Amino acid sequence: MIRLGFALLLAGMTSSCASLAPQACAPGQQAMLSAELLFGRKIGDRVGVSEAAFRHFVDEEVTPRFPDGLTILDASGQYRDRDKDKLIREPSKLVLIATSDETANREKLTLIIDAYKRSFSQQSVGLILKPACASF
Repeated sequence: MIRLGFALLLAGMTSSCASLAPQACAPGQQAMLSAELLFGRKIGDRVGVSEAAFRHFVDEEVTPRFPDGLTILDASGQYRDRDKDKLIREPSKLVLIATSDETANREKLTLIIDAYKRSFSQQSVGLILKPACASF
C-alpha cells in the first residue's frame, strides 16, 4: 500500500510539476532530465517478471518512446511492507534515461510506468527525476 501511495505521488509530480531548474553545464554538455525508473520483478512471493519478459517490455514500451538510448542495470530492491511489518527484498531493474526536460517526455515516462504496472500486476514503479548535464 505504501508503494502504491508513493507511486501515485510520483505520478502526480511527474505530470504536474514544472521543469526542473536549469543547469549551468560545462562546455560540450547540455542540460537534460535524468530519469531513473525502478522496476520490481516479484509478483506476490515469487519472481514473476523473467529476464525475457522484461526485455520484451523494454523492446515494446520503453525503446519506442526513448529510441536514442538508455541503460539497464540489474538491482536488488527492498521496501518495508508496513501492513505486515516485514522487509521485502526483490530482484529489480534500474533503467536510466537521459532526455530533454519536456512535458511530452515526462508523459512518456508515466505511460511506461502505467504499462509495467498493468502488464505485471505491480503496485508501483519508482521514478526519480533529476536535472543533469550530459554529453554523448
